[in-house]
Amino acid sequence: MRGTRALLGALMAAALAVGGLSGCQTVSGAARDRPSGRATSAVPSGFGAEFLAVDECSSFGTTGFTEVPCTSERAAARVVARYDGDPAQGPACPATTDFVLHISPSGVVRRGYACMRNLEPPHPGDPGGGGGPRTIVGDCVYGTGRGEVRETACDGKGGRTPEYRVTSAVARRSQCPPSTALYVQLGGSRPVGCARRL
Repeated sequence: MRGTRALLGALMAAALAVGGLSGCQTVSGAARDRPSGRATSAVPSGFGAEFLAVDECSSFGTTGFTEVPCTSERAAARVVARYDGDPAQGPACPATTDFVLHISPSGVVRRGYACMRNLEPPHPGDPGGGGGPRTIVGDCVYGTGRGEVRETACDGKGGRTPEYRVTSAVARRSQCPPSTALYVQLGGSRPVGCARRL
């Protein structure tokens, strides 16, 4: 039977896109490229073969997200990758993911996570955008104390002044240029981010 499928929870789009997913990172490089944030619940239904499958869209609400056709005027973000299971154990989202939706199991809906990209700007997952679940080349960070850094918008509009910009990604610290003032862990095959002071 086909019906509607809703993703319920107390998720705020702004918190996911900006604050909740960028997370803290240690200066020596303990940043993770795994999704983070709060889990939500899904109510099963028949819209699409799989709830929030790749290339499907969601709307933003004040209390949750709903799967909607991408042609709908309510469509706000598209799924760029979808994985089952525990996000801490699963694959990382694509580099320019804007935010991650955690999906709690409910009925036929399996536990997993959807990597989301806003249909329209802003795109906090873009290099220098100041958010997203991953730190990538082109992003800016500021020190939070205790040897940690947090991502912020490079244009200074993120509420915090950027102090460093990640200029390259390498396999080992010794491959960073002499101008490197900070190392940030990026994950993947080139896990060391070489950052220069701004």
